[in-house]
Amino acid sequence: MADYHFVYKDVEGATTQWDDIQRRLGNLPEKPPAFKPPDFVPKVDADEQPKSKEWLDEREADELEELEDDLEDDRFLEQYRRMRLAELREAAKTARFGTIQPITGSDFVREVSQAPPDVWVVVFLYKDAIPECGLLHTCLEELATKYAETKFVKIISTDCIPNYPDRNVPTILVYNNSAVKGTYVGLQKFGGKKCTPESVALALCHSDPVLNDGQGGGDSSRNNVMEGVRRKFIEKVVAQHEAREDEDDSD
Repeated sequence: MADYHFVYKDVEGATTQWDDIQRRLGNLPEKPPAFKPPDFVPKVDADEQPKSKEWLDEREADELEELEDDLEDDRFLEQYRRMRLAELREAAKTARFGTIQPITGSDFVREVSQAPPDVWVVVFLYKDAIPECGLLHTCLEELATKYAETKFVKIISTDCIPNYPDRNVPTILVYNNSAVKGTYVGLQKFGGKKCTPESVALALCHSDPVLNDGQGGGDSSRNNVMEGVRRKFIEKVVAQHEAREDEDDSD
């Protein structure tokens, strides 16, 4: 015969008068609170969030371009978007250089001697077969990227100066306002074969504001560069010292 026993369940949270009496006498446990689902909170779509000035400050130029239709109903934010976009475009224009530009002998007058008076030009004379040239080139690449307001060019030594002796390569010539302001033959003034971008920067800025990152000019720019280079140099020395200590501890 089939088992027709079943357990009857009332509506959750419901009770009877008898149950209430038993609970008052301590014969039944306290009635559990009725289940209450948490309040519904709709998922926030970042694209639908209201835009603010601070939010726009964090956007890149290409993102601001795409926002034109989204902000057309808010005149203030649309105006601010346009202003911010103009600032970014102006900043991109300000970075005039940023790389080491290869030139030939026929380019020298136009690219170096006729450079604007406010532009410092670092001319790198090199030969591919000389290892020291590769070492200095690596340092100059980093400086050219960081100090994009300073013009860096490179030219094969004998294309610049016919019969220039290989023993003098690498050589750096510093130009400003059509005049040679500094000459560095070999790596000695940069720390020899242990030269770093920081040591090259310190030598170049020793007496003139050669390196310019676009954040200032003249002595102010030079002082900022010198202070930043010294700080980075100290950080490197400390990091190397800590690395050596870790190696000693592991042995």
